[in-house]
Amino acid sequence: MMQNVGGADRILRIVLGIVVIVLGLLYHSWWGLIGIVPLMTGLMNRCPAYLPFGISTCKTKNQGK
Repeated sequence: MMQNVGGADRILRIVLGIVVIVLGLLYHSWWGLIGIVPLMTGLMNRCPAYLPFGISTCKTKNQGK
């Protein structure tokens, strides 16, 4: 599968995911689980929501494994 998340987008997703998870833990809320989505898309360099629109924030189009 093609990687379509790179650079600043990746860092922002990872940080945002961690912040949402931590806030969920601090406030004892299940909403913190939503943080898993940006965290995983940042770590895997792939965003399924980008695919239908052909969006890619990678500088080069690398093929995934």
